[in-house]
Amino acid sequence: MTELSRLNNQHALLTGAGGGIGLAVAAAYLAEGARCTVADLSARAPVDVVALMRRFPGRLQYIAADVTQGASVDALIETATAAFGPVQVLFNNAAVFDMAPLLESDEAMYDKLFAVNVKGMFFMMQKVLAHMVRLGTRGTVINMASQAGRRGEALVAHYCATKAAVISYTQSAALAMAPSGIRVNAIAPGVVDTPMWSQVDALFARHEQLAPGAKKIAVGLAVPLGRMGHPDEIAGAAVFLACAESAYITAQTLNVDGGNVMS
Repeated sequence: MTELSRLNNQHALLTGAGGGIGLAVAAAYLAEGARCTVADLSARAPVDVVALMRRFPGRLQYIAADVTQGASVDALIETATAAFGPVQVLFNNAAVFDMAPLLESDEAMYDKLFAVNVKGMFFMMQKVLAHMVRLGTRGTVINMASQAGRRGEALVAHYCATKAAVISYTQSAALAMAPSGIRVNAIAPGVVDTPMWSQVDALFARHEQLAPGAKKIAVGLAVPLGRMGHPDEIAGAAVFLACAESAYITAQTLNVDGGNVMS
């Protein structure tokens, strides 16, 4: 860590950060001088989180939490604050994915996706924003949207709708919080090579009658830059939106997708 670290002594709370993009962002925040509270569903810290704790002793804690449960969110914020002080950055990342043909998509799938991706996202954001306002913290919130929130997809209707809701809530929250000096933005990744893509690829293989791995190859080749993204490339955008370099940016959703969406 140097004097130029962009998040020196900031406390960042990250949900859905037991692996993948969330964990990559936590690593980037720690490298920039932050203290991080990482939350996910697992009762115990995942192996990769433990490894990160060893790299940054005393600056990373893991808390099991379920963003769909208000009491769990309250406990998360209280425990995080007790260890590292007021939350100054929220990386609001917890989400689930599923897909089905439109005429076969049932109420259970709808409820599951909206419970985590919309209800969980909103109330996590709301409670952290209330925490920031109460303590007079001029913090920042970064919600995780998706290129799926920019357009519909025949097999992914519910997921696309949840991510469109993230973009809309980001805009509304940013306007509501601007008088308090709190910024709210979002990131819309494209196709990113994370462990979750094994699940996504398997679902596409079933519904589109593809060979395993074929969809993952195809979507990477279809990106204008010719490949899938890497979690570290999302982390760079997350650092930028959390630090003073983006002090005049709010209510925006930043596409980090290799050129898939132009807006």
